Amino acid sequence: MQTRITKLFGIQHPIIQGGMHYVGFAELAAAVSNAGGLGIITGLTQKTPEDLAKEIAKCNDMTDKPFGVNLTFLPSFTSPPYPEYIDAIIQGGVKIVETAGRSPEKYLPQMKEAGIKIIHKCTSVRHSLKAERIGCDAVSVDGFECGGHPGEDDIPNMILLPRAAQELKVPFVASGGIGNAQQLVASLALGADGINMGTRFIATKEAPVHQNVKDAIIAATELDTALVMRPLRNTERVLKNSATEKVLEIEREKGANTQIEDIMELVGGVYPKVMTEGDMEAGVWSCGMVAGLIDDNPTCQELIDRIMGEAEDIIKGRLETLLAS
Repeated sequence: MQTRITKLFGIQHPIIQGGMHYVGFAELAAAVSNAGGLGIITGLTQKTPEDLAKEIAKCNDMTDKPFGVNLTFLPSFTSPPYPEYIDAIIQGGVKIVETAGRSPEKYLPQMKEAGIKIIHKCTSVRHSLKAERIGCDAVSVDGFECGGHPGEDDIPNMILLPRAAQELKVPFVASGGIGNAQQLVASLALGADGINMGTRFIATKEAPVHQNVKDAIIAATELDTALVMRPLRNTERVLKNSATEKVLEIEREKGANTQIEDIMELVGGVYPKVMTEGDMEAGVWSCGMVAGLIDDNPTCQELIDRIMGEAEDIIKGRLETLLAS
């Protein structure tokens, strides 16, 4: 299956593994790339640019296929040393960067000069158009169903994707709530050039997270996520647990007066405890509604082969039969 995204990134299948905090290590990125997709190392999970350089070198040892690095541009007063992180990416020979968060415009010249292709994650058509305008090569259009930050517009992919198709000239992939072949085919039908999967890739053999995390995703239904930090306009979709209930209780009590300090211990710095130690109640952690469609823990190769095989069956089988005279 060839699309504008497979051609842009030199990959076999139009499937991207999104950057995820304390999930996107070399082991997962290499496994996805070796299976024909595009694996992504999460840059800021690595505490220093030197650490990122080592993780990139590790991934280069594990695959000879293209892989990328996620760089999330955070709204903080003490920003990470982004130019140094980008230097590590360039020195490691990485040619694809997934950007997210704030606009990457300030850092595009450094990356473009090194021949890096940029795909920016956006939760709205207007942000996607801005990404196109500043020179991003592709966009990951993130619908309301996604784990993590869905923005504040609450537009699901059945509307967001065809709107993006109406407006964008650059290739784009569907992100948020994606986990199987039906959704790949639907995304292509809605105008996307591929899919980006986050939560689905956590429940794979190679994902270097605690088994408790994988079990929690497999056990969850589509009703088991919640939105926190809405009063702060920093909405995040997370899996329901005791920490989520505490955050929601505080937000109900304080309403529009909620401050980040009120919930910081439940939302900040919890990922090592959750993803590495397997403490499912340590705090809130991102999970998409697609958890309701996840019921196994395959290898990345098995998952991608299954999605591509079933997608071909749907396109050549069920959809074609609907056109029979």
